[in-house]
Amino acid sequence: MQRKNLKYLLPLVVGALVVLGFKWFGPEEEKEVVIFSLVRDALTNVHLQPKEVDDALSLEVYENYLNTLDYNKLFLTQNEIGQLASYQKELDNLFQLGDTRFFSLSYALITSSIDASKEIYTQLLSEPFDYTVDERIGNNPESRTFAQNNEEHVEFWRKHLKWRVLNRIYEKDRAQKEDAATDETVELKSFEVLEEKAREKELELQNEWHDDLMDVSRLEWFGMYMNAYCEAFDPHTSYLAPQQNEDFELSMTGQFEGIGAALKQDGDYITIDRIIVGSACWRQGDLEAGDKILAVAQGEDEPVDVVGYKVRDGIKLIRGKKGSEVRLTVKKKDGARQVIPIIRDIVEIESTFARSTIIDGAVYDKKTGERLQESTGKTGYIRLPKFYVDFYDKDNHNAAEDVKNEIIKLKEAGVKGMILDLRGNGGGSLQAAIEIAGLFTGNGPMVQVKNFQSGTRAKNNRSSEIFWDGPLVVLVNEYSASASEIVSAALQDRGRALIVGPSKSTYGKGTVQNMFDFDRAVPGSMNQLKPLGAIKITTEKFYRISGGTTQLQGVTPDISLPGAYDGIEIGEKEYENALAIDFVEKANYVPLTKWEKQFEKAKKSAQKRVAGNPAFTKYEEYADWIAEGDKDKWIPLNYTNYLAFQDSIKAASEAYKNLSKLNDSLGIVPLDHHPTNATDSAQAEIYQKWYKGLSKDLVLREANTIVSELAK
Repeated sequence: MQRKNLKYLLPLVVGALVVLGFKWFGPEEEKEVVIFSLVRDALTNVHLQPKEVDDALSLEVYENYLNTLDYNKLFLTQNEIGQLASYQKELDNLFQLGDTRFFSLSYALITSSIDASKEIYTQLLSEPFDYTVDERIGNNPESRTFAQNNEEHVEFWRKHLKWRVLNRIYEKDRAQKEDAATDETVELKSFEVLEEKAREKELELQNEWHDDLMDVSRLEWFGMYMNAYCEAFDPHTSYLAPQQNEDFELSMTGQFEGIGAALKQDGDYITIDRIIVGSACWRQGDLEAGDKILAVAQGEDEPVDVVGYKVRDGIKLIRGKKGSEVRLTVKKKDGARQVIPIIRDIVEIESTFARSTIIDGAVYDKKTGERLQESTGKTGYIRLPKFYVDFYDKDNHNAAEDVKNEIIKLKEAGVKGMILDLRGNGGGSLQAAIEIAGLFTGNGPMVQVKNFQSGTRAKNNRSSEIFWDGPLVVLVNEYSASASEIVSAALQDRGRALIVGPSKSTYGKGTVQNMFDFDRAVPGSMNQLKPLGAIKITTEKFYRISGGTTQLQGVTPDISLPGAYDGIEIGEKEYENALAIDFVEKANYVPLTKWEKQFEKAKKSAQKRVAGNPAFTKYEEYADWIAEGDKDKWIPLNYTNYLAFQDSIKAASEAYKNLSKLNDSLGIVPLDHHPTNATDSAQAEIYQKWYKGLSKDLVLREANTIVSELAK
């Protein structure tokens, strides 16, 4: 991601000035008009595939904005929706004019409705709910409609609050019973006491949420409106309001504070997007991508419910001083709830650098250490968490240079095969990806790129030197994206590596975004309006050298191992507005043929081996269970039925606990430069935890077997 110069955005300012020349606005509205004009012209002039600005776009923006405005349908009723609906086919015209009247109306309606909700939830939480009546609530807000009238609106609030109180009672009751099982002095509280405490806590949390929503600035709401337009163009284009833009710049400095997890908004939930390798939560080990954060506690303090919080607000609770404890209550993908204690730390970018070790292929008994399987020979293993590069300082770390150095070390150690692990690698530098693929192939095209300026062109690796020409397996999963897909596709198209992964395909992100800073686009006469924020916009699209695309399709592994999420949609294909699949001409390259027979033999052998492995069979069962749980469900609001509902989820999740961790251990041989005995105990701990995780990694064990067969 780079910040581009703004020569393509110069026409934008003219549009904004023309609008401002004909109308007078207050300071807020004036700023909004300028931002609206800048966003409009960026989308229509700079975006790789600009859309027709017509009624179809207007309808899409309208739906996007309603989902952002009131995702849970808790605030607006059909009365307010009726006032907004008259603009359904007008938003394209307002877009062209830079006219913000629809936003002003929506802002007035949502803030008024949020404010009015306080009286509703306060009254409902003032007395116990009836937990004996058989009623239910749907778990998917998208399948609901806005309330027809005030009575229906209050009724939905009642069920919503009852659900939340029920869940808090269930969690507290389960916790006190677990404590009582190990401490006979624990006195169990009655249902009535738990219920009253749960309502009191819910009222406190609703008040906090209400105050936070009322504190959201008009400009932040306007940013949501701008993103309704951006999202209609593609899922990776977005407007960053001034504070968000500042946060983005901070994230590029190479240092992360807190627990070390990247977060994203998923409807009403703050969700773990990815775990930063080497971070505090990575070392703790329980937090995973896809986990939804339900509550945050400072050490032993009472947890703060964060359902309904925005990411920026959740971050304020999660961040803290190094050495302090934060406890996250999360909902796992299988529906189970878990409290995860994490000691905060500072995560330097070194934690995301390439690293390597040797797998000797021997298998050891977990308890006795007895060797159960003899060594299959030395395999080099390289883990690359991201494609990093420093554009400003050539002496700083570069992913391609680091991977090259790890290859050299492994070759000197006498490895017979190589595994490049790109699982969970969300991408990064395009140039680093090209050079890393080139380490295994030499010179020639590695990817094709199309942009709005110069059409389609091949991107070549310039060096003819090949650093590893032996057996090669590339590990991927459904979260391997962008640059990871470029490397995987290039090596697959060239017949150079077997792509292996516990997924049907990689993420499917074949687009490139660039940042344009709006403050640099306006003349000095408009300095009083700054800061204006920035836009992250899709300007390029990747294509395979074969002429295909990774967009939506991702890279299909040559050997696809059973994965936990095979039954649900993950990745770019989740988005209705993702850029479509298309194709270009094949680049000028000649695939290798020397590995064809060995690859085919390895595929058949792996297929037979996986089919007979009970651990992989269990994964297939787990995937079916998760797919079933991902469907819309009705949640019982009768307490007895709710207990049975939650207990069934807990029992099933226990059955699949530690599914990917094996009971025996694969032999791992640290390289000499690893800090296993370092004076820096934190670094030593990171490596020791890394080795332990690798030794019990089911997918890595299968990859090692494949490489060992190729090396024969």
